[in-house]
Amino acid sequence: MRKARKSYPSDVSDEEWAFCAPYLTLMKEDAPQREHPLRELFNGLRWFVRAGCPWRMMPNDLPPWHAVQQQTQRWLRAGCFESIAEDLRLLLRLSVGRTDAPSAAILDSRTLQSTPESGGRAGYDGAKKRKGSKVHAAVDTLGHLLAVKVTAANEQDRAQVKALAQAVQAATGENVQLAYVDQGYTGEQPAADAAQHGMKLEVVKHHEAKRGFVLLPRRWVVERSFAWAARFRRLTRDYERLASTLSGYHWLAFAMLMLKSVFANSP
Repeated sequence: MRKARKSYPSDVSDEEWAFCAPYLTLMKEDAPQREHPLRELFNGLRWFVRAGCPWRMMPNDLPPWHAVQQQTQRWLRAGCFESIAEDLRLLLRLSVGRTDAPSAAILDSRTLQSTPESGGRAGYDGAKKRKGSKVHAAVDTLGHLLAVKVTAANEQDRAQVKALAQAVQAATGENVQLAYVDQGYTGEQPAADAAQHGMKLEVVKHHEAKRGFVLLPRRWVVERSFAWAARFRRLTRDYERLASTLSGYHWLAFAMLMLKSVFANSP
């Protein structure tokens, strides 16, 4: 027998759900084939991404794991979380007096350890000495996600500039003019790839006489964004068979973070 429903810290609030529901309702709420409330399915997914456990370990007072998983795949294919994150990013930028579309971005990547599920597409990152996947991301100067791409860990950061620049300009209406990067993006080809989409790469270098930890201008923003993502235990390793699923979970994580920021002071 299913236990009585209790609340979880990951549950969506009334205000958050009122915002998200139009994006997540892919068919009528009273559709005859719907067995579980859409809000409860979303709560199940939020708990799953936060907890990082296998699907079958989902608490039995949430909807069945297979129902949450099936609905999640529908949302991922429809790009629902990306749409939520894009509109929340606009709201948060306007709330702090910024323009709705950024003019600068920061690019970087992080390597996630592979698992048996993702090992088939994993690569070896010689710099990090880790086998897994690379998550290449672009964020605005506030740390909000603009674009994300998943590759094998042996793929070079500079080779992803073209795809990231194209995605960033599509998300911002061709408004980004400058992208801050680290020294892994040096070279004529990445600069040409960025210029093709109207962006200039600016390499932020380490200080020559560096001792200990040094906070680098601009680059710390994307590192903070990666730290935010790491709070979601499902994103601490690559547990997904499909790269598109891992990308979608990053959009979900940032949507959850931005929802909390937007509605933090709601009554």
